[in-house]
Amino acid sequence: EVVFVLPKIKDPIGSSHVELVSAADVPLVQRHLLEESFFRGMELKTVNSPLSPYLNEKQYETLLYGGAEKTQSGEDKPCYLSISGAYGPDLVAEVLRYGQVAGAIAESHSFDAIHAHDWMTVYAALHARRISGKPFVLHVHATEFDRSGEHVNQQIYDIERYGMESADHIVAVSHYTKSLMVSRYGIDPDKITVVYNAVTKQEAREAYHVRKGPGRKMVLFLGRITFQKGPDYFVEAAAKVLKALPETKFVMAGAGDMMPRMIERVAELGMGKHFHFTGFLQGREIEKIFAMSDLYVMPSVSEPFGISPLEAMIYDVPVIISKQSGVAELLRYAMKVDFWDVKEMANKMIAVLKYPALSGEIVERSREELKDIRWENAAEKIVDVYQRFMH
Repeated sequence: EVVFVLPKIKDPIGSSHVELVSAADVPLVQRHLLEESFFRGMELKTVNSPLSPYLNEKQYETLLYGGAEKTQSGEDKPCYLSISGAYGPDLVAEVLRYGQVAGAIAESHSFDAIHAHDWMTVYAALHARRISGKPFVLHVHATEFDRSGEHVNQQIYDIERYGMESADHIVAVSHYTKSLMVSRYGIDPDKITVVYNAVTKQEAREAYHVRKGPGRKMVLFLGRITFQKGPDYFVEAAAKVLKALPETKFVMAGAGDMMPRMIERVAELGMGKHFHFTGFLQGREIEKIFAMSDLYVMPSVSEPFGISPLEAMIYDVPVIISKQSGVAELLRYAMKVDFWDVKEMANKMIAVLKYPALSGEIVERSREELKDIRWENAAEKIVDVYQRFMH
């Protein structure tokens, strides 16, 4: 049974073994709350402003600091913290408010282990462990170095390191991520277990009846258009491909801070009629774009894992992936390239698009590899980690 705590839930959906809890709807009293000094030795700078009209001074103090009022009889009066569940300029403050709720949830639920994901849940996990005494497993899907390169947000890095040092054990999504935690955060490698992600296999491709002819080919980039995902290397490689295969179409699906720059660069290179920018896609839109593609390229600069190549493989789309990715450890037969090697990336793209026999062989081997990449395998390894630490 899983108690899954989300910042805010609009339409909760129940199931037989998962209870969804909205942190914004949990009543708190004084004993549940922690001061920021809980992070000893850390300097947290937050823009913590839950202002709204008609607040009196006491109500504002309650929202801001998590202070709980007393009733006339002297008992603690429950309060609710203002949690939006949204990203914004006061994200760290939002994380702290979310974490405050964990004490109340830990007190009111019975459980054997605390499983938290990435830096935004560190505070909550430590608070829950303080109340319950249960082991805390931190599951790291990405680090600040993956997202920002050398220009890290120091505050986020500090929280990540504090969480890694404080957790009873850490699960990393790849050896690539594990080695980064050892080298950049000073974590003991014996404290880290690698558990690869997997993919949910679907038969959706048949629903679209997409027929791929022998003529014009389509190459797909799907992901956030940010530094981490390497969209600029994809654009430069596309320019080289067009010199050899001028009928090729390229699709950049996603959104992000680098999107305007990529549009400008495509225009500079005179590739406008060959490039499509779809914006953010989800659900069936993603399924359809995979089904239409002849090649998927993931040129990530730093990718802890990368599930999207596995999703592409479900649709019998050959993939080219960055060597700087966790999924490269798992896929033996996928074509791999250093993200910065634009010339080699273009050569591999041309080879797959130009030679059907090569493309067919990659697809056939991908089908075989997918048979062993199952969420059930990942779940068994996670349970093994729990059992090593449960009292």
